[in-house]
Amino acid sequence: MRVLRPIALTALALVVFAHTANAALFDDEEARRRIADTNTRLAQVQRQLEDRIAALEAQIKSQGLVDLFNQVEQIRSDIARLRGQVEVLTYELEQAQKRARDLYVDLDTRVRKLETAPAAAADAAPPSGSPPPSAAGGPATGTLPPPVARPADPQAEQRAYDAALDQFKRGEYPGAIANFSAFVKNYPQSPLAPSAQHWVGNAQYARKDYRASIVAQRALISAYPTSTKVPDALLNVASAQSDLNDNAAARRTLEELIAKYPQSEAATKAKQRLGIR
Repeated sequence: MRVLRPIALTALALVVFAHTANAALFDDEEARRRIADTNTRLAQVQRQLEDRIAALEAQIKSQGLVDLFNQVEQIRSDIARLRGQVEVLTYELEQAQKRARDLYVDLDTRVRKLETAPAAAADAAPPSGSPPPSAAGGPATGTLPPPVARPADPQAEQRAYDAALDQFKRGEYPGAIANFSAFVKNYPQSPLAPSAQHWVGNAQYARKDYRASIVAQRALISAYPTSTKVPDALLNVASAQSDLNDNAAARRTLEELIAKYPQSEAATKAKQRLGIR
């Protein structure tokens, strides 16, 4: 019996040890399995997070492009609106210039009729021996060169002037300049010559050739110093000088205009430009 007891104890110990070993082995495998499951779940969660982040980034980029597209469309709309406004303003400016040009042409036509009246009266003057109107007590205008004999074909002179004036009205400035210059050359003593030279300067100004405009108006002042066009010529000279940014010269010209022709309409405009009441 004493021999069996140690053997039994030993066998019992082995059974207990085996059970404990098996339990330990089972616990270790279970832990590894759980760790593996946890790693798998973590990997899944990581992939889900990465997918969500990628989706958010794509959404942000998409919204950014949409905002940029909206801004571009707004800018295009603004540009189109501004272009329309510019076209309207350009049209209104052209119409205003046309009305001003037509008004000036109308005034020039009326003045031209008044200027040609003395020449017509000279053609109908009494025979030699009769006293001239000034000698008989009539006032002398002092605004035109001395009367000269009318050309052989006064209608041709008028047609030449009107043709050049029509070109100016249509905005055909190079042709108007050439034909008015030819008129002054062909009919230097005509009552219409100062007006023709004045239109040369106006056409040059309309072409923005301000220096040529000044030269043309100065030629009028030099060749026809007693013409009623001289005050307007001085005013146009001042305008051209101002457009050339020569403000000092423009001021001197306006002051000269006011001093020499204080009662003229051009002098009134000169005073307005200088701020003189």
